[in-house]
Amino acid sequence: MTRQATATEPGPVPARISVAVITYNWPEALELVLRSLAAQTELPHEVIVTDDGSQPATRDLLERMAVDYPVRLVHLWQADDGARMSRARNRAIAAAQGDYVILLDGDMLAERNFIADHRAFARRGCFVQGSRVLTDAALSQRLLRHALVMPGFFSRGVGRRRHTLHLPTLAAWYARPGRKRRGIKSCNMAFWRDDLLAINGFNEAMTGWGREDTELAARAFHLGLLRRDLRFSALATHLYHQTRKQLVDNPNDRILDATRAGQLVRCELGLDQHLAEFTRAPPDIRAPRGQPRAAIRTAASAPRLPVAAGRPTPG
Repeated sequence: MTRQATATEPGPVPARISVAVITYNWPEALELVLRSLAAQTELPHEVIVTDDGSQPATRDLLERMAVDYPVRLVHLWQADDGARMSRARNRAIAAAQGDYVILLDGDMLAERNFIADHRAFARRGCFVQGSRVLTDAALSQRLLRHALVMPGFFSRGVGRRRHTLHLPTLAAWYARPGRKRRGIKSCNMAFWRDDLLAINGFNEAMTGWGREDTELAARAFHLGLLRRDLRFSALATHLYHQTRKQLVDNPNDRILDATRAGQLVRCELGLDQHLAEFTRAPPDIRAPRGQPRAAIRTAASAPRLPVAAGRPTPG
């Protein structure tokens, strides 16, 4: 089964965008991520926080933020049974009401044009791979303590400085569809939801650190999708944490090799097992059962993070 890519010309834009934010026991980082999404020039339809087994502090944070959050806010929790990022992300995709899904890690702060940029660069026949600004430990701690403005090109503690630049015209040149395999990272990635259904989402046979995003992209290529790289657009800043990379004898490598060798499009253990759970949309936590919906602020009145001159989720 292949899908012909017809992404060289602009086509239909997403009607509704769902943002799936994965998190684990880092509510301080998650708060900044959610604030950055609430401060967008163009708001998504919903933000789904998919939680890989966090302690109650994460739920407490979400309930506090839900009081005046500007869009539908969903919390999906699963028991802590080791790192099960594939399962957590699949549940968010299954629950998503949007026709387009942006995957974002719970330690990635979105620049104010992030959603608008993703919408502008969405093309049928393609998935999108975004970039990230790296921060060192000191800058990350300053952001967490003081909720500082988004770092800019000349900020101290920034790595990959070019990714702080918002240059949409140059971004259009970089986003030409292709089949590049390197640099796949699900910390900032986007798909049409029906394409994720076609490849059955992430492979839940892959647990622990790494390769689940590369394996997903391999099946997307086998389906016939092309990749668009977002550089100088859809900017996001990664909060520093120590890496959890498993460098030697990662069993996920063998699954990835089998997917490539067999030119597999669908994984056996994937998204489809969660669809029945979300036949009815999960609740918007802004409106607790039996209570009136809280007043929701408009995008214009939401707080902004302007651009200036545990087991954390992988990123």
